Amino acid sequence: MDSAAEILAHLNTLANPDNIRGMARYGINTQDTLGISIYTLRPLAKEIGTNHALALELWESGIHEARLLAGFIDDPQQVTPEQMERWVTDFDSWDICDQVCSNVFDRTPYAYPKAFEWSKRGEEFVKRAGFVLMAALSVHDKRAPDERFIEFLPVIIQEAQDQRNFVKKAVNWALRQIGKRNRTLNQRAIQTAQEISQIDSPAARWIAKDALRELTSEKVQSRLKA
Repeated sequence: MDSAAEILAHLNTLANPDNIRGMARYGINTQDTLGISIYTLRPLAKEIGTNHALALELWESGIHEARLLAGFIDDPQQVTPEQMERWVTDFDSWDICDQVCSNVFDRTPYAYPKAFEWSKRGEEFVKRAGFVLMAALSVHDKRAPDERFIEFLPVIIQEAQDQRNFVKKAVNWALRQIGKRNRTLNQRAIQTAQEISQIDSPAARWIAKDALRELTSEKVQSRLKA
C-alpha cells in the first residue's frame, strides 16, 4: 500500500460499526469514524513505515483512523510549526490529541514552545494538547535537564482551575509524569500539587488529590529511590 487511496480503501474494509458504539462510551468522537482498533492500526503503521507526505494526505481525509495512522507514520523531523497548528486545530477527540502529541509532536524541535503556547489557549483539545506534550516529553525526552520540566509547573498551577474534563485530566497527567521522572522533580511536583490543593476549585482539588496519591505512593517512591 503505497498511496493514500489504497490505504483508505483498506481501512474501509476493516470498518467495525460495533466498535463505534464502544468508542462513544469512552468519550471518543465517533464522527467520520470507522471503528478500527488502535491495535489493528499500529501493525499497519509499521508495515507502511515512516512517510511524511503520506501522513499529510491521510490527515486531510478527515477520517478518524486515517488521522491516527498519520500520527503513527509521520516523520517528526519534517513536521513544521505550521503543520502542527493545522493539525491541532483539527483535534476533535482525546485519542487523536494524545496519539499525535505522544507519537510525533513531542519528537519535533518545536515541542517545548508548543506545550507552553497551547496550554494557554482556549480551545479544549488545543489546551489538552499542550499538557499532553508536557506529559509525553517527561517520558520520552530522557536527556532534558530538570529545569525544562520545572518551567512547566507554574503553567500547571495557572491552568488547574479549568473544569473541562479533557483539560483537567491532561493537567493532572502532566503533573504526575513530571513527578515520576526523578526524585528532584518528584519533590517539586508534590509541592506543586500541595499548592494546587489550596485553590478554591473542584478541578484543582481533584488534580491535586489524584496527583498526590500517586506521587507519594510507596510504588513511585521505591522506584525513584532505586
